[in-house]
Amino acid sequence: MKNIASALVKAQKAFAPALKNAVNPHFRSKYVDLASCVDSVVGALNENGIFLFQTTTEHPDGVICETSFLHESGERLDCGKLFFPAPKHDPQGFMSCLTYIRRASLMAATGQAPEDDDGNSASRRPEVKTPDITDHLLAIESSGNSEELAKVYKDALDACQGNQALQAQVIQAKKARVERAKQEKV
Repeated sequence: MKNIASALVKAQKAFAPALKNAVNPHFRSKYVDLASCVDSVVGALNENGIFLFQTTTEHPDGVICETSFLHESGERLDCGKLFFPAPKHDPQGFMSCLTYIRRASLMAATGQAPEDDDGNSASRRPEVKTPDITDHLLAIESSGNSEELAKVYKDALDACQGNQALQAQVIQAKKARVERAKQEKV
């Protein structure tokens, strides 16, 4: 377990925030969808030799899901089974339950939480000025190796001061830099 533990620590340092990008029309609120949860962690996991997978098991009243990590060394970490009851016993009810449980299991396994919760946003003071992250975006673009990229990426996210629009720009800049590095290797 030594290899996977070390790789998970490195990966977790590079996780992006799980941004609330979907809207629940019934409650008129934003939430983090499954795709955003996966996107926020899978790049950092893969860069550290970790494959993320989730297994589901049949249950007559709901869905059982387990999030697992497989390291390139062969070490595996299973994060425990989670059961959610299906709200309706029809295909739509089970699919809704499946999406919800996969998101919850992944967030628990990776230690992620939504970027902001309603209580925090209600108690936060209004921001007077939007932070300028231009220098941070340039640092990401000009980073020379993966260690430098991880550091400037973290600094850039910190500089966003919780502003989700700016965080999305930082995430996009990192993705573009990683893609450019892949192209440069070819």
